[in-house]
Amino acid sequence: MMLKVLYITVIYMISIARSQRTPTISYISQEQIKDIGGTVELECSVQYAQDYPVLWMKVDRGRITQPLPISTGSSLIIPDGRFSLRYDTASSTYTLQIKDIQETDAGYYQCQVIIALNNKIQAEVDLQVRRPPVISDNSTRSAIVSEGQQVILECYANGYPPPRISWRRENNAILPTGGSIYRGHILKISAIRKEDRGTYYCVAENGVGKGARRNIAVEVEFSPVISVPRPRLGQALQYDMDLVCHVEAYPPPALSWIKDEVQLSNNQHYSISHFATADEFTDTTLRVITIEKRQYGNYTCKAANKLGTAQQYVELFETVIPVCPPACGQARYSSAVPVSVSKVLLFLSAIVPAFFLLI
Repeated sequence: MMLKVLYITVIYMISIARSQRTPTISYISQEQIKDIGGTVELECSVQYAQDYPVLWMKVDRGRITQPLPISTGSSLIIPDGRFSLRYDTASSTYTLQIKDIQETDAGYYQCQVIIALNNKIQAEVDLQVRRPPVISDNSTRSAIVSEGQQVILECYANGYPPPRISWRRENNAILPTGGSIYRGHILKISAIRKEDRGTYYCVAENGVGKGARRNIAVEVEFSPVISVPRPRLGQALQYDMDLVCHVEAYPPPALSWIKDEVQLSNNQHYSISHFATADEFTDTTLRVITIEKRQYGNYTCKAANKLGTAQQYVELFETVIPVCPPACGQARYSSAVPVSVSKVLLFLSAIVPAFFLLI
């Protein structure tokens, strides 16, 4: 009789202990990484929670906005056909399924058991959605600097997995840092040269999609540099001749031609033309028209911008025979003796055989 009373007492105490057990979350899914358009299942197993509300909540990654309730018990709250909920009574597991995953679905999903008004237990699973890289607006778009200055080019990108950033130049030219590729968010050029100007590519890659690329134009301001392809040119009287200078400068310079300390302009004796082959390159041509004796001599080609001035000289000297071009097809006449192309050719045909006989 005594044993029977003891048995009943133990059973009663066990039942009381069970009724006082606190609900627990025994299992929740680990971090999930999915592609856009895929499907994910998030599981949450609870124990001793038959009499308590169980909820799935969506929490944004920055935890700035209020959590969004998705379900309570075995019922969905949000009216979205991509979401569904299953409840397995044998394991007390709530399974939240999301189909056709969107980028906005990324975040933390919390499984909560509400015990009292100010008391709850929770566990969460992180859902990461693979996203192709997108270069951020705070990345460098262009740069204009003077030669010798330091240049810092920055490139940042969003996406998942976190994108890797690399730098290249147009046509795989060598970077100022050395090599054709530089890896890192910031490309730093200590003292830029004019040869370093051009297009730089910021490339963001994370294995999702084709990656992203931004073209960054780097303009280098520098003082003019002049080259003269033919510093001495000969031409006969009454014929035209072109004097040419190649100018490299940025910003584009002011160009002028000078003779005997007088700046030349377009008139019946001279014709000046400029042809820009690129922002930094300009060809300037001075055509001396129907050359007279006083037009022989030294000409100065001058270029100036805000960073400096440069000049080079071209000498025009007299010849007997017209030079072609630009004299081809011309028939100019001096005040005394007419000269034509046919006579010049006749003169050449006479002197050339005699020249070979002397050798």
